[in-house]
Formats: sequence, structure tokens, C-alpha cells
Amino acid sequence: MMMGFTIIGSGGVISFLALLMVIFLYKVLKHRKELILFVGVIAGSALLNVWLKILFHRARPDLHRIIDASGFSFPSGHSMAAFSMYGIFAFLLWRHLSTSFKRISLVLLSTVMIIAIGLSRIYLGVHYPSDVLGGYLVSGTWLTLSIWFYQHYSERWSSRSANRMTNKS
Repeated sequence: MMMGFTIIGSGGVISFLALLMVIFLYKVLKHRKELILFVGVIAGSALLNVWLKILFHRARPDLHRIIDASGFSFPSGHSMAAFSMYGIFAFLLWRHLSTSFKRISLVLLSTVMIIAIGLSRIYLGVHYPSDVLGGYLVSGTWLTLSIWFYQHYSERWSSRSANRMTNKS
């Protein structure tokens, strides 16, 4: 089961899900601003992960490893990708769901995926708990700042558009 969660949090699966979301946002919903937010969150999280791994150079655990993993340990890339992906999914899909039950289900599913992917990395012996927590904190901060920036500038843009429409009348 833990191998399954690790696979779900892998770069290939995250990239595939990201591509599906890009197509959905662009072609189906035609939400260009949300598309930019989504790509910014995912790409920014990946870049932060690479930069922090280079900065910290933390070796992976070498005891009781169930699978092999290469590269540095801190922060957990799987944890960062899961937090960013499922967090931005929840944010973007929230307003498109009509009932409280659907919204609660979305948040619960996202939370379970994020936690399970992080725990799988610890269970499989390729990360320390602090690597996973660090990944969550970095991605959570990045996601929060990205959403704040998006909402701040969306409101500003909306008020400018409203002012232009008022001035034309």
C-alpha cells in the first residue's frame, strides 16, 4: 500500500495529473488566470525543492530502507509535490462544487493523499520525518503565498475592470 502512495506522489504521476489539470483549466473551464496560478504553484514548488536539496545536502537514511532512492533527502520532493498538487486542486475545484458534502469530501481526499504520500516516504525508509514535515511547511508556505498573491491581484484586476466599465457609461 505504501508503494502505491509513493507511486502516486512520484514525478511521473504528478506531471500527468498536472497536465490533465492544465488541459481542464485551459480547454474546459477557460480559466486563464487559474491556469497561471496552477502552473506557478507546481513549477515553483519543484524549483524550491531542487534549490533546498542543493542548499542542505542532507543524506538519506541508510537503515531499514525498503526501496532505493537517489539524491538528497531534505526536503522530501514527494511531500512537497503532493502538498502543492492536492492543495492547489482543492483550492481551484472548491468553488466549482455545489454542496458542502462535495467540498468536505474534496478537502478530506486531498488531506489523506498529502499525509499518505508523506508517510509512505518515511515508511519506505527514504526520508526522515523532518524531511516530510519540512516539505509540507515549504510547500504550504509557497501555496499560501501563491494563493494570496493570486487573490490580491484578481481583486485588483476586477476592481479596475469595474472602474473602466463605470467610466465608459
